Amino acid sequence: MIEITARDAAGNVLARAGHESEALLCFDRAYAPGDRIEIDAGAHRHLWVQTDVSVLPGEIYLPDGRMTWTVPAGEHRLAYRPGAFEEGRHIVTARAMSDEEIAARRDLARNPADLRGDTDFFPHCTANVETRNESCFAARNVIDGLRFNTFHGEWPFQSWGIGAREDAWCLLDLGREVNVDAMALTLRADFPHDAWWVRGQVALSDGGAVDFDLQKTGDRQSIDLGHRRVRWLRLQNLIKSDDPSAFPALIAWEVFGADEK
Repeated sequence: MIEITARDAAGNVLARAGHESEALLCFDRAYAPGDRIEIDAGAHRHLWVQTDVSVLPGEIYLPDGRMTWTVPAGEHRLAYRPGAFEEGRHIVTARAMSDEEIAARRDLARNPADLRGDTDFFPHCTANVETRNESCFAARNVIDGLRFNTFHGEWPFQSWGIGAREDAWCLLDLGREVNVDAMALTLRADFPHDAWWVRGQVALSDGGAVDFDLQKTGDRQSIDLGHRRVRWLRLQNLIKSDDPSAFPALIAWEVFGADEK
């Protein structure tokens, strides 16, 4: 059984829907600060979820079978399309993924529902710096499924910005061990405003690390990881080009692989 519950900041139930394999919730109410969506997946751990019409659908992994998604409010909404979460009618969907979907090779990093701060669902991105602590430069933006990169700032050009820090790192936690073989980075390419990284390193939870080179391009840049079983990956040791701009940034981080069959 999959159950979706919308609650206000005090925990009062606003609406609820449930189904054995695919729950569909639609309700009328203007969102208020502190409103949240809770999903109880029962025995399921892999769900295909859409938390709002303003958020792309995507896969989430629930280690404890439960998910709490706080509706972005205030400044946090700048990472979403203008007018996001302001409509009076909302939809939330959650369905169990099939064994074939779970075993298929795919982008394991993609999670449009990811939020800043601690979460009980994965994948989840965090970093040691986000430019001016603004949501449009937050780490979670690199796994939101959008790759628009010819400008910077508000949606759909949100990115991970490093505030000119030379020791910046970004951590991707997948929530469980998976088999991975490659990843791809899409740099922000608002040149000449932007600089770019010429090389970097990805550390992996299996104790290994892979060094890689990057080019000045807005295209996806692929990096071979070999065949590894990991829970998390961390981008680090990012070396900026000698361009006078102080602003390299990352638009998208994709990690390709599969769960165990």
